[in-house]
Amino acid sequence: MRVMLKLILDCDPDAAWRALRSPAVFREVSSPLVEIESLTVDGFPTVWTEGVHPVEMRGAGIVPIGQQLINLSFRTAEHGSTRIVHDSGVGVRGAVSTLKMWDHKMAVAPDPAGTGRTLYRDKLEVHAGLLTPAAWYGLWAFWQWRGHRLQHLAPTWAFDPPVGETDADGDAGTNPDGAAGAGTAGGAGVALDGRAGTDAESNGTAGADGDAGAGADRDAGAGAGAGAGREVSS
Repeated sequence: MRVMLKLILDCDPDAAWRALRSPAVFREVSSPLVEIESLTVDGFPTVWTEGVHPVEMRGAGIVPIGQQLINLSFRTAEHGSTRIVHDSGVGVRGAVSTLKMWDHKMAVAPDPAGTGRTLYRDKLEVHAGLLTPAAWYGLWAFWQWRGHRLQHLAPTWAFDPPVGETDADGDAGTNPDGAAGAGTAGGAGVALDGRAGTDAESNGTAGADGDAGAGADRDAGAGAGAGAGREVSS
C-alpha cells in the first residue's frame, strides 16, 4: 500500500531541508490530529540525527495509538539537487505495531519551473496483512492533513535562524546566499510519517511518481503540480 504526495512549497529548498530535519516541525504538521512525544530521557533533539528515535503517539492527544521506532537516514540524489529523508522504522506497541512494513521517504529539490520554491515529494509504503485496506484509509486521511500543514507552514521556514549561527547579540545569522537558516523549534522538518495523497489522482492534481522513493530518484523536473495520488495494494 502506498500513500504519496507531490507539492510545491513556498520556501527555498534549503529552508525545506532544514524543516524536514526538525522534530519541532515533525510534531507541528501532525498536530492536533496526532500528538507525538519522545520516549528518550532528553526528549527530542533540536535537529534529527541518523539512527533510532523512539516515540509515543496519541490521537488528538488522548487516544493511545502506540509506540514507534523512527529509524532515520539522509542521502542526496540527482547530482546533489535532491535531498532525501528516509524513515525505515517500525511500530513496537499498540495499533501501529500491526504495520509489518513501514518505509517512508521525503525528498526536496528546486522547483523545475525556476521559481526558487521547493518541489516536495513524499512516499509511504506500509503493509499490515489483512488490515492493510483499513490502515490505508486512516493513513491517507492523515497524509492529507500533513500536506495541508506543510504548505501552510512552509512560508515561515525561511525566517528561522540557523543552528549555531547567531552573533554575540543573539541576532540570527544567514546562509552565504543570504537566505535565513533554520534548525530551531520552528525550523526544520519532519520525519514523520505524514502528508497527503496517494498514487491515483486526487483533488484534480497529478500524483507523485511511484517507484522513485518519494519521487526522489526521478528527474526533479518531473512536474511541479501541487497534488496527490493514490494506490492501494494488499
